[in-house]
Amino acid sequence: MLIVMAGPPGSGKSTIAALVSRRLGCALVSVDPIEAAMWTAGVSRDQPTGLAAYVVAEAVAREQLRLGHDVIIDAVNDVEAARQQWRDLARVAAVDVLFVEVVASDPAEHRRRLAERRRDIEGFPEPDWESVRARVRALSDWDGDRIRLDFRNEPGANADAIIAAVERDRE
Repeated sequence: MLIVMAGPPGSGKSTIAALVSRRLGCALVSVDPIEAAMWTAGVSRDQPTGLAAYVVAEAVAREQLRLGHDVIIDAVNDVEAARQQWRDLARVAAVDVLFVEVVASDPAEHRRRLAERRRDIEGFPEPDWESVRARVRALSDWDGDRIRLDFRNEPGANADAIIAAVERDRE
């Protein structure tokens, strides 16, 4: 199965994805560390490294699926082209795809969390509030099938909801 996380920066997607990955014992492919690695390797930041990171993540996920592993994609996935990329991969790999959107339902709390967030991704800057708001607006146009989880829920409870959906899908 391909589980695709989506949601704005600072919504807790990575935390939830890591919990699900550990509990299910599946591969976790995260776009932000891939992009940071490109910069570390000397690829200029003025290049389309964000797009390239999605392409690299897809290649890694494809190989993991080919090996028979479930995969979780950890990325913002705020545009339809990104989500279609994962649908296409699931089709080619002949696996089910489950989209999970983490919704930041309280803007003040979201802004606070974003301001306090410190991730261990060397060289990867945290986005500013205006760019995050733009991504929230982009996600609001999404009308496809997905599980929607509120970031105010405990990460463990959100992980439980994803695992329950995966188990239902496998029945």
